[in-house]
Amino acid sequence: MTPPFSSVLVIIPTYNEKDNIEIICSRLRAAVDNVDILIVDDNSPDGTGDIANALADADSHIHVMHRTAKNGLGAAYMSGFRWGLEHDYEALVEMDADGSHQPEQLPRLLTALATADMVKGSRYVPGGSVVNWPKSRLLLSRGGSWWTRAMIGIKVVDITGGFNAFRADTLRNIMLDITSVGYNFQVDLTWQVILSGLTVAEVPITFIERERGQSKMSSSIVVEALLKTTAWGIERRKRLVIDWLRSLYSGC
Repeated sequence: MTPPFSSVLVIIPTYNEKDNIEIICSRLRAAVDNVDILIVDDNSPDGTGDIANALADADSHIHVMHRTAKNGLGAAYMSGFRWGLEHDYEALVEMDADGSHQPEQLPRLLTALATADMVKGSRYVPGGSVVNWPKSRLLLSRGGSWWTRAMIGIKVVDITGGFNAFRADTLRNIMLDITSVGYNFQVDLTWQVILSGLTVAEVPITFIERERGQSKMSSSIVVEALLKTTAWGIERRKRLVIDWLRSLYSGC
């Protein structure tokens, strides 16, 4: 598939993904013509960085950024975004290294991005699905998305999803407002796009639980995200009340 953009960068953060990174890069290069890949490795002790270097040496479309410590998913993506914008890519994509995001479904995100400012690969819109998750984790994920939508008042169904595509100008508009670095980073990105008056589209994807390696998810990460989302919701409601009181006062 040739994307509707002249240059597309897929950013893949890695930490201990030696069993996955070569496979995901190969699938990506086969799925989308001329896509470039930036592997952002957080000093993986398992040798992921060395594998990434070898991939870059063999393919000019693959690039590697080595960071000195594991500083969070959001920080890794922000570093990748800055690199991509400095190199004038028209579209930038977030994708997991573990195969849970299917590279073969990237074309549908890029097609939708032709008429949107941000596109989310959604597990929970009609046509989307999750494979090999226990019911407890699926309930946690869907419940977290529901809670976030209720608190901040938006209609995006899969607000926590991490398979996302952006126009370059979208990221330029919102990056200074992003403060999250952990699990809540994906919510923060979507929230800032909406606050900027830009459009978010969702397309269905099939999310498949990783087969190799260890998940980085933990209950503390989820709790952190829910607390921050709740704080945003409270602040939003305070602003709504203030605006309502001002409208009453001005009408007196």
